[in-house]
Amino acid sequence: MKKLIPTILPAGLPLLLVAFAYFFLVSPGAYCQNFELVKKKEPLLSTTKSGPYLGIQRGKYNSLELGYEVQKKAVRLIKPRTIAANIGIDYNLTQNIVGFSAGVWDKHSRIDFTYGGSINVKTDFDHYKIGVTPLIGYKISLAHLQLGYTLYSAKSLPQETNTLFISLRAVLINNRSFHWRKRKKKD
Repeated sequence: MKKLIPTILPAGLPLLLVAFAYFFLVSPGAYCQNFELVKKKEPLLSTTKSGPYLGIQRGKYNSLELGYEVQKKAVRLIKPRTIAANIGIDYNLTQNIVGFSAGVWDKHSRIDFTYGGSINVKTDFDHYKIGVTPLIGYKISLAHLQLGYTLYSAKSLPQETNTLFISLRAVLINNRSFHWRKRKKKD
């Protein structure tokens, strides 16, 4: 019996859509209280740090990572929040596979996990794969340890890539700037 509806969606896309819908619905919840939007005060001091990172990714295969990361941190006494964006390249020496990634992560307090995700493109110079990776990690000083599972769009392309992996990155901060919020004068 033939299928009446052709499958247009790549494998894993329904799971990807559910994950994005979950993160889309959960993120406004951090800023809503009793179904009313609460405007949070901008911190008095915030800092922006950036620099290159070096890392190693271990899973079924080993890869070296090189990239650039920008971090923005709200300096507060209670629950300082850090948001970061990164872009990078990784290379698997044994399988000759190059990967490009762009991602973000968020840390809600000093002693907390980092939650994030990235979009990846992997190629063996003949075929390519596109994937989305949810990440959970822990950051201490320069070191950032992340655990991720990549959801790829197609199964028939190169299989010599990590789907479940752990990554250790060292971010070398070479640019740092501080931003002070201007206080309004009272009459």
